[in-house]
Amino acid sequence: MNESGRKPWVRAAILVLLLAGVTWLGLRYAAPITRLVGNTERFSRYILSFGTWGVLVFMAMQVLQVVVAPIPGEFTQFAGGYLYGTVYGTAYSVAGILVGAAIVFAAGRLFGFPLLKAVVPAAKLRKFEFLINNPKAEILMLALFLIPGSPKDFLTYIAGVTPVRPLRFLLPSMVARLPGILLSSYIGAHVEENRLTEVIVASAIAIGLFVIGVLFQDRITRSLKRRHAEKRDEKPGRTDGL
Repeated sequence: MNESGRKPWVRAAILVLLLAGVTWLGLRYAAPITRLVGNTERFSRYILSFGTWGVLVFMAMQVLQVVVAPIPGEFTQFAGGYLYGTVYGTAYSVAGILVGAAIVFAAGRLFGFPLLKAVVPAAKLRKFEFLINNPKAEILMLALFLIPGSPKDFLTYIAGVTPVRPLRFLLPSMVARLPGILLSSYIGAHVEENRLTEVIVASAIAIGLFVIGVLFQDRITRSLKRRHAEKRDEKPGRTDGL
């Protein structure tokens, strides 16, 4: 068998191993990590038990929560703020999420639709399929990432099969993620400091933004999809009567 004949089998084998790995990580770590970060005192003791390696363990959790989407990112970001403070908690979360997003984007670009169909729920894939092969995907992705509560980790998988270049997706998407990460870290840091007023105000802002995102996410997505369909149907040089 020649090299070109082997490539599809090699790629299929790698994809199967990747999906098996992601499934195993989800089954093995998603629920325990969610429970762990839900108890900030226990989480702090666990991370600190690694000594100087604790920061890397925390960032690895952030990588995992992007790759294994069911892990709630807000929990780990809150825990990071509780443990390291607003500034460092945000920085460590951003670093971990960026690495995780790069891995997911690369996997989506390498394996394409077979990976998307296995990882992204069918309803979400149908909802965002207008991004695929869309020359305006970069701008559309940024708009979707700015919506609080949007499925950013699933969108990162989808981004891999769009025309968006890696850096032109990863950097703007991290900028769009930053306010949410910063807010979660801020709340966690002020919970640790027992500053109740700041926690209440920041939590109210976070909840308000999340509710607005949930209420308007579908409307915004439909609007973006409709505008894309209208532009796609336009014929350059076409005039009425021809």
